[in-house]
Amino acid sequence: MPEDDLKEENTESNQANESESGQESNPTNTTTTKFDKNNTDSKKENDSNSESDSDLEPLKTTINPVYAAFFGLFAVFILYQFGGAILTLLIFGADFQKADVNATRLLTMGGQILFILLPALLFTKYFYYDVTSVLRAYIPNWKEVAAFTIGLFILTPLLQNVIYIQNYLFDLSAKNVEFIRQLKEMFDQLDNMVEGAYGNLLTANNAFEAILIVAVVAITPAICEEVFFRGFVLTSFNQKFKPFFSALITAFFFAIYHFNPYGSLALILLGLYFGFAAYKSGTILVPIFLHFLNNFLAILAYFILGSDELLNSKLPENEAIEPQFISLIFLTVIFFIFIYLLKKNYHKFITNK
Repeated sequence: MPEDDLKEENTESNQANESESGQESNPTNTTTTKFDKNNTDSKKENDSNSESDSDLEPLKTTINPVYAAFFGLFAVFILYQFGGAILTLLIFGADFQKADVNATRLLTMGGQILFILLPALLFTKYFYYDVTSVLRAYIPNWKEVAAFTIGLFILTPLLQNVIYIQNYLFDLSAKNVEFIRQLKEMFDQLDNMVEGAYGNLLTANNAFEAILIVAVVAITPAICEEVFFRGFVLTSFNQKFKPFFSALITAFFFAIYHFNPYGSLALILLGLYFGFAAYKSGTILVPIFLHFLNNFLAILAYFILGSDELLNSKLPENEAIEPQFISLIFLTVIFFIFIYLLKKNYHKFITNK
């Protein structure tokens, strides 16, 4: 009996010690749990702040993605310029300048679909295993779209200032440097060709032609060019380069493809903003909308103001250049403030994509 009592006493003592040990370890366990919870919350917050950026995890490719991007740029350039010219000759013949303007518009729309959009989809399918991760056609939050639209409204007059100042300085240089003068003459000829082509393309005689112009000049280029440039090309560059450098290279080629010498710098800046929108939102639907809106507003301006106001890239002779510099500085400051605030508060626009 004494032995049994001793065993029971030892058992109770051990249980008490285990209970005390458990109570002493509980604060540590509670602290660890709280620490893990804080880490989880912090991770969620960081994920929320970074969720607005595109998924830059390496994608599985069949070749080097940079090679894929440059191959696509070269192939689409050849297809669209030379393939489009051959298709025009086959349909309209050598006297294509006398072709019906609506037929020309339809051919322009068909050429963009056939020689820009289709190759972009085929290249994406051939060079990448996951097409959706390359093209990223996710539905954005309307707040994201609204925010980037505000940026476009700030950027548009800024780019007009850039064009006026650039051409003003270019004209001054042409008066003193022979090489620049010869270059200016070549640019003037190319600019006149562009103005003539756009003038015929944008002139509407009825409602049907106005709708067709919107389809050809605003809707089709927005889809085809953004799927190619901000979809296939930008994503390919993003696999190897920093986002800003990738967007800048893409914007450079975007400007070259438009054959607009006096508007090249503005097109680079516009393409850079489209690239920023694609990267930040994680979807090409945002730059597609911005591209459409930019072209649609240009069409409206042409309908209201006429070709002299819209297509003229030089400052009217009776206007001083100084206000353009002031406006450029002011709008640049406003635009960078906007970009800063957008990046800082972008997590508020995030939705699950």
